Amino acid sequence: MPLFDLPLEQLRNYTSGVTAPSDLDAFWDSTIGEARKYPLGAVFEPVDNYLTVIETFDVTFAGFGGSPVKGWLHLPANRPADEPLPVVVQYAGYSGGRALANQDAKWAQAGYAHFIMDTRGQGYGGIVGHTADPHPSAGDVAHAGLMTRGVGSREDYYYRRVYVDAFRAVEAAQAHPAVDASRVVVAGISQGGGITVAVAGLAAGRLDGVIAALPDVPFLQDFPRAIDITPRGPYPEIAAFLARHRDRYEPILAVLNYFDGVNLGSAATVPALFSAAQMDDICPPSTVFASFNAYGTRAGGGVSKDIEVYRFNNHEGGQEHQWNRQLEFLRKLLG
Repeated sequence: MPLFDLPLEQLRNYTSGVTAPSDLDAFWDSTIGEARKYPLGAVFEPVDNYLTVIETFDVTFAGFGGSPVKGWLHLPANRPADEPLPVVVQYAGYSGGRALANQDAKWAQAGYAHFIMDTRGQGYGGIVGHTADPHPSAGDVAHAGLMTRGVGSREDYYYRRVYVDAFRAVEAAQAHPAVDASRVVVAGISQGGGITVAVAGLAAGRLDGVIAALPDVPFLQDFPRAIDITPRGPYPEIAAFLARHRDRYEPILAVLNYFDGVNLGSAATVPALFSAAQMDDICPPSTVFASFNAYGTRAGGGVSKDIEVYRFNNHEGGQEHQWNRQLEFLRKLLG
């Protein structure tokens, strides 16, 4: 894949034309307030993961609308009993779920608690999931996939439910006694990276304990540009929908504004380590830099942030190299 997007020197200064709705914070205050009316009810059931150095718990908690969301909590088996651990709350990529109980426990291998949230209605794309989406969007037409599900209104849009689940996943992780509720790091790749940016922003002033964000080649950023230039899914789901519904471009962008990481991440107050890949034709680097450059700006611009750029990689990004960079980042942050 060639370098199809802006040159790196332009990416570093690129800012999105997205403008936050005037009631963005009020909308999310109301949304999270509604979600918190349902008891979190986090349940942790030990499971046999066939591993000797990691303990795993099957987690269920109340997400959007009080519906059950699944997850895994992985803990180092040799952890000190009287020392709660920092926790990495991880979100899955598009179409993926929480996977099998022993499929991904890498943060627990590094000595942290590791909470993986299942993604409602997903888990069909090679990584298994176990959470249904029992809140169908209100009768609107949609393109195949999830990007236009409920996009006729901000209340019904699919990612409203997912972002609420992700916010409550942090609360669920904090509920376990082996977790240090004051040291939560949110992380994810692609869709998981986009959810990470959203949670970092939504946590500001609403949720204590989130101390850092690790968005890796994040999806769900700078929707207008992404729809225009991205050749490979899932963003083209929106373009394909608009190809048949030619009069809905502006109304759909107005809805997506409430879920765009450029807008949500601007409210973040915690340090972040991003990554971008210059040949990425799923999450183009300009959309990632739009998010990175906006991140924390509503907090006065004093938020610490960095970004790793992988010039010759597509959507796989830095992979093991980026994880090593993240391990270094957390070691410095947490001591």
